[in-house]
Amino acid sequence: MKIALVQQYATKDPGENLDRGVAAFHQAVEAGAQLVAFAELAFLPFLPQAPATPESVSFAENISGPTVDKFQKLAKKNETVVVLNIYETDGKNTYDSSPVIDADGTLLGTTRMVHIMDGMGFYEKGYYTPGNVENFVYQTRFGRVGVSICYDRHFPEYMRNLGLLGAEIVFIPQAGAVGEWPEGLFQAEVQVAAFQNGYFAALVNRVGKEDFLCFSGESFVVGPEGNIIAQAPQGQDFILYADCDLSKIAQSPAKKYFIPDRRPDFYKTFNLDKKD
Repeated sequence: MKIALVQQYATKDPGENLDRGVAAFHQAVEAGAQLVAFAELAFLPFLPQAPATPESVSFAENISGPTVDKFQKLAKKNETVVVLNIYETDGKNTYDSSPVIDADGTLLGTTRMVHIMDGMGFYEKGYYTPGNVENFVYQTRFGRVGVSICYDRHFPEYMRNLGLLGAEIVFIPQAGAVGEWPEGLFQAEVQVAAFQNGYFAALVNRVGKEDFLCFSGESFVVGPEGNIIAQAPQGQDFILYADCDLSKIAQSPAKKYFIPDRRPDFYKTFNLDKKD
């Protein structure tokens, strides 16, 4: 599977952002990408930089709205899988959502971010309802694709379950700022998840200075043995390509040893409510 991670800045004009995203999609397809993935809220300014207001929801759209519709048509025409991330509205609720579109244009489903962050520069609880659908791994034309949206990657139980559900490659749409955590920690975290669970992992980050945050870029791809196989530069627009040989997954340490040696029946004996 040849993948492309689109790392690009976002202006305050969603239409302009979408047009540049479509142009990047075409560039990736011309370079031979079979799957194209975009960063968190790729076509919007990063709204949660500031606390939510009643006007914030005006940026949200339905899954059946214009962005997903446009990429369904592009996916079908170019026989390319697409992993998006949008600000979704559904009834009275709004979500941080990643629709996954197969190479024939079929919307396979939508993953909604499960864990919601709330802190300086990431006031997300005012924007997002916690995910409530059990769509996490999708059988695409080119392989089994899992999705872990930004904050969800910090939860090992989430990342383990993607492996147990058979994900061959996990896409992580992210909004990661410069200096947010100690240098190299985010990469190490994803490397460990890929190593422990035996899948490829591809983190696609926002980039550029916005109102309050400067997003670092540095998107990267990790192999099932925990090694970084491709990385984008910091602070600039970039399309990162990686060839992911899915046949390597079966020989990864996780698939040969860790997963078969799990003892889920024993784990049930843990009394997590017990007080010392």
